[in-house]
Amino acid sequence: MPVDPDASPVQPAYKRILLKLSGEALMGEQQFGVDPLVATRIAQDVAEIRQLGVETAIVIGGGNIFRGLAASAKGMDRTTADNMGMLATVMNALALQDALEHQNVVTRVATGIEMRTVAEPFIRRRVIRHLEKGRVVILAAGTGSPYFTTDTAAALRAMEIKAEVILKGTKVDGIYTADPVLDPTATKFPTITYLQVLEKRLKVMDTAAISLCMDNKMPIVVFNLRQPGNVRRVVVGDPIGTTVS
Repeated sequence: MPVDPDASPVQPAYKRILLKLSGEALMGEQQFGVDPLVATRIAQDVAEIRQLGVETAIVIGGGNIFRGLAASAKGMDRTTADNMGMLATVMNALALQDALEHQNVVTRVATGIEMRTVAEPFIRRRVIRHLEKGRVVILAAGTGSPYFTTDTAAALRAMEIKAEVILKGTKVDGIYTADPVLDPTATKFPTITYLQVLEKRLKVMDTAAISLCMDNKMPIVVFNLRQPGNVRRVVVGDPIGTTVS
């Protein structure tokens, strides 16, 4: 389709965002690991919003490789299990970095656990400078400390880099009264408050992450990541998903 030279450019609703991805988002239909096709599609979505000038940081989980909490429940030392989970997020970050760079998106990986031959250590001012220069920054290894989930890491990093919103990509198109896969009568909330999420025990993010966002007035948009182009739709302000505020 030819581009209309007189058409006004799309103005994003946000200048700087933090995109939270679960490790499972990279699995596709596989049982574990990274599906290169899925990583490529996510990278294409991120490339789209970079073209709009949106400064983008990404926090990614590691559940497709190793789940610290699950291993801890089976008897492994919690600190050891969480450290292994954080290392799994670094593997995902490197896979996503590769996919982004195949889309010609300049990318940096910054980790909460120092491993200088693989990635940069997380230094807040350096990360902000990368964002200002138009680089996508993938923030891996959670907070660098055990007992904190990647949800809490996403909330913390969003505050530190002064993001305007957390975009949480999931496999459903928002927050429902119940799991819509299991309950066909479940209804979607277009908007919801932090307190309602906590009171109803809705599985949006863990309570520490929600409380941190509530205390710092950080909005969260929960949307379906599996639908190509949805990241761009959220960024330009289309009313999709559920907004927690």
